[in-house]
Amino acid sequence: MSYSVLIKGGNVLRGRKFERIDIGIKKDKIADLGDFSGENADLVVDATGKYISPGFIDLTNHSDTHWTLFSQPKQESLLRQGITTILGGNCGASIAPLVRASDIEGIHKWADVTQINTNWRTVEEFFEELSKHPIGVNFATLVGHGTLRRGILGDDARNLTRKEIEEIKFMLKDSLEEGAFGLSTSLAAAHAKFATSAELKELFATVSEYNGLAKHHLKDEGRNILPAIAEIIGISRESSARTQISHFKILGKSSWNIFPEAINLIETARQEGAKVTLDFFPYTKTGSLLYMFLPPWIIEGGRAKILGSLKDPKMRRETSDYLKSLTLHYDKVVVASTFKDATSVGKTIQELAMSSGLDPEEIIMELLEINELQVSIFNEAISEDNLHKLIAKEYVLVSSDGVGYDLKAKMPFDLPHPRSFGAFPRALQIFTKESDDIKFEDILHKFTQEPAYSLGFKDRGRIEKGFFADLAILDLEKVKSTPDYTASRQEVEGIDWVFVNGKAAVKNGVMSGELGGRIIKRA
Repeated sequence: MSYSVLIKGGNVLRGRKFERIDIGIKKDKIADLGDFSGENADLVVDATGKYISPGFIDLTNHSDTHWTLFSQPKQESLLRQGITTILGGNCGASIAPLVRASDIEGIHKWADVTQINTNWRTVEEFFEELSKHPIGVNFATLVGHGTLRRGILGDDARNLTRKEIEEIKFMLKDSLEEGAFGLSTSLAAAHAKFATSAELKELFATVSEYNGLAKHHLKDEGRNILPAIAEIIGISRESSARTQISHFKILGKSSWNIFPEAINLIETARQEGAKVTLDFFPYTKTGSLLYMFLPPWIIEGGRAKILGSLKDPKMRRETSDYLKSLTLHYDKVVVASTFKDATSVGKTIQELAMSSGLDPEEIIMELLEINELQVSIFNEAISEDNLHKLIAKEYVLVSSDGVGYDLKAKMPFDLPHPRSFGAFPRALQIFTKESDDIKFEDILHKFTQEPAYSLGFKDRGRIEKGFFADLAILDLEKVKSTPDYTASRQEVEGIDWVFVNGKAAVKNGVMSGELGGRIIKRA
């Protein structure tokens, strides 16, 4: 048989163990596995001494809502990590379905929507448009709960009527039938604050009917995380939906002591039959939006109310009191990006307060007002010790919670979080090379086969004959994540080759320019 690619001499991950075996690729599929020492091909890769894994699957990714899937289609920062497939539509926001073209406004926090021409409404129409644009990684999507709500309510934020719940259930069903893999929710977002448990149960039950995945951004990831976890466990249990908590963390150092209780809550529920899992990114700091610190009663009103409240002296006093009650560590909160005031980027809230003579709470409100709420930050998310405890849990997966960027392109964020450039190599580095938290083959299983199973992929996530040739070739001795909080736009080390549907996207550590990504639809 003639092959387009032969990968020889490598240690190939088969399930949870490595086998010394050659891989023959024909077009986009793995054609054969065996000893091909006498065979030749258009491209022969010598993988002697290296490890070959299925391509990594990133279940919490935001390239779609940050618009880089279109504007930076190579998705270089993801490919260089070994990521070959991403799941979009996370944290309650997707770019389909749209009741009106103006509903794309829902992603204004992350992308310049004035530059976006939306010529689709349904998920099917979105897929048709995306298929016209070559992309570097495979793309699958969830449906955003906030997107569905915005389609019904516009900019309003309130409880849904019975009729409106039926309308969004109808949109959800249509989207699932058109290829979406499930639903994502975020009760922390302004547009979903009024969503009731009853509303979510109905939507989760719809997802369960289709054996889809329900992903959830917790309502509170800080001191009130326990009731937030209990709420989603209850919704998952009563709806029978497979549920994954996204980017699990406990914000604020003063709340880190809650970690054992939070994990116990999840594990007890799992023992009792709840289908709850979680994912996390391997960093102690998160990237977030500054306005999320504001009081719930202000956020609930949506963008217009928030901006109006920031101009009201009484509301500013109440907001200041609320912020003080959070006992935030302002010396750890770093401004990562702004809409207008670039001089603040890279500085902590404490530094800005000291240089201006204002209280930190006033600085937060000033930043939000000047930049029309568009301020992102780095903030303490989880202790290093708790990171290491998470990776050992069999129900925990790794994700980037990041965005695909092309390293030389203009970035929409001044200081992108390093997770967008190095999350998966960092997990390999800190959990297998620098510690013995988990075996190398077991963490690769969390990167590949387990997320593939979670989405119901039948022909991806494993190295088997007939499967799509999504592969990563690693030099374990050299694997290192170099991106950090001050210089994130860096290449990682040790990910030598990456294949997407049989095309070599990364060749000997260099981007080839080949864009082999495809749209993956729920079967």
